[in-house]
Amino acid sequence: MPAETAVYAGSFDPPTYGHYDVVRRAAQIFPRVIVAMGLHPTRQPLFTFDERLVLLRKVCADLPNVEVQAFEGLLVEYCSKVGARVIVRGLRAATDFEYELQIALANADMHPEIDTFFLPTRTNYGFISASLVREIASHGGDVARYAPEAVCEALREKYPR
Repeated sequence: MPAETAVYAGSFDPPTYGHYDVVRRAAQIFPRVIVAMGLHPTRQPLFTFDERLVLLRKVCADLPNVEVQAFEGLLVEYCSKVGARVIVRGLRAATDFEYELQIALANADMHPEIDTFFLPTRTNYGFISASLVREIASHGGDVARYAPEAVCEALREKYPR
C-alpha cells in the first residue's frame, strides 16, 4: 500500500527556509503532508504555540497538499492516529543522522507499519537552524536569507530596535 500521508514534525521556533525546503520537497513526493508542530512542555520557546502555528500556516500556504496541525505526545502515536505511514526527517549533518536513526528505530519498534524517510537538506540550507535565526535576530541582524518574510516580521516584533 503506497504511503498517502507523510508527517514532518518539529517545534519550528521559528520556521526557517530549511524547514520550508524539506516541506516543499516532501510535498512533491507524498500526496498529503502534515506539518505537525509538537508541544514540548519542558521547552521554553521564543514564540508561543499559537504564534508558531500561525507562522507555519503562512509559510506553507502556497503548498496545496500540505496542512499544519499541532500534536502532543509521541510522534509515532500521532502518525498512527492520523493514518500517516511515513515520518519525514530533515538531515543537516552526519550528527543529525545518528540522533534521528535512534529515534527512527524506536519508532519502528513501537509501530513497524510507520517508516522514517530521511531527506537531506540542500547545501545552501544545511547550516540554518531555528536557534541560529533567533540568535541573529536577537542582535538586530537581518535574517531574510534564512527565514520567510512572515517569520522576519514576527522576529522584528519580538526584538524591536
